[in-house]
Amino acid sequence: MELLARIFKSHSLPNSSIYGTIFGMKRKQSDLTASEIRTTFDALYTAASAVRGRDAMKLFLRDLLTPSERIMLGRRIIIARLLLANVSYDDIEKELKVGRATIGRVHHWLEDQFPGYENALKAGVAREKSRREARYELEYGPFSYRSLKKKYPLHFLLLPDSKKR
Repeated sequence: MELLARIFKSHSLPNSSIYGTIFGMKRKQSDLTASEIRTTFDALYTAASAVRGRDAMKLFLRDLLTPSERIMLGRRIIIARLLLANVSYDDIEKELKVGRATIGRVHHWLEDQFPGYENALKAGVAREKSRREARYELEYGPFSYRSLKKKYPLHFLLLPDSKKR
C-alpha cells in the first residue's frame, strides 16, 4: 500500500480502498467512482504519452494488452479506416466478419464521441497515402527505371537487368 500511495501521491484520493479497486484487474466502470476512473485513465494516458515511435508503442501495447485485446483494438481501427474511406456497412461486415453493432459503435465514436480517434486515423491514413504515392512515383513515375526502359529499350541492351525474375 505504501508503494501505491507514493505512486499516486499527486492525486487526492479519498481513501486507501481505491488501490484495491484500481488494481483488481477486471472491474466494471459502473463499479468505480469518478475519482477512481479519473485516476485510472490518468495513469494510462501518462504512460501512453511517454511512448515515442512505432517500435516502442508496439512493445508497450504488447506488454499492456492481451493478444485478443490487441486484435480487437486493431480490428476497430481497421473498421474506422474503412468507414472514413466511405466503405458500406455491408462490405465491412462481409470483409472482416464483424457484426453491425461493432461497426455502428465505431461509426458512433467517429461521429461524435472520440474526435481524437478520427484525427489520429486521418493522420495515419494521410501518412500511408503519401508513402504509397512516393513508392508509386519511384516505381512507375515518368523517370523511373521501368518507364525509361520501356521508352528507350535499346539503351538498356548493354545494362544488366537489376531485378532478377
